[in-house]
Amino acid sequence: MTAIPVALRPAAASDGTAVADVYLRSYDAALPTVRRAHSDAEVREFFRYVVVPAGGTWLAEAAGGAVGMMVLDGDELSQLYLDPQWRGRGIGDRFVALAKERSPEGLWLRTFQVNAPARRFYARHGFTEADRTDGFGNEEREPDVRCVWRPRQRSELVTPGEARCHGLAPRS
Repeated sequence: MTAIPVALRPAAASDGTAVADVYLRSYDAALPTVRRAHSDAEVREFFRYVVVPAGGTWLAEAAGGAVGMMVLDGDELSQLYLDPQWRGRGIGDRFVALAKERSPEGLWLRTFQVNAPARRFYARHGFTEADRTDGFGNEEREPDVRCVWRPRQRSELVTPGEARCHGLAPRS
């Protein structure tokens, strides 16, 4: 089976509906127990007229359509959603790598506590849990968790053997 190429690119104004549709498909598949605060039409309008025009929205395209989306707002990884049929193909990994590249000092995000697959995904990418809430601050009123990623410090990147080799650690 030949892999279908996936391109990541900044979303254009004309992509608002496609971005919203990825969000809706992903949300409904990944979070069936979480009440959506807005109708499909309201979500499409929000993405079309607010989110995409604000900038920071990225689109993953493959097979002639949108298969993923990410919104990066400064150091906040605000949204990352993939079409359910396209999960497990490395698109999320590419989005997180892009977010880290664009915010090399660190990132933070919120995800719902019930979304165990997303929490595992972010943990694999070095995000750690910073705090939990009862959901009072989100429209869904769903308990969430704030996760943070900070780049490793130079001292953390070198093994003890490498440190001795480079004169950074005393010999034992």
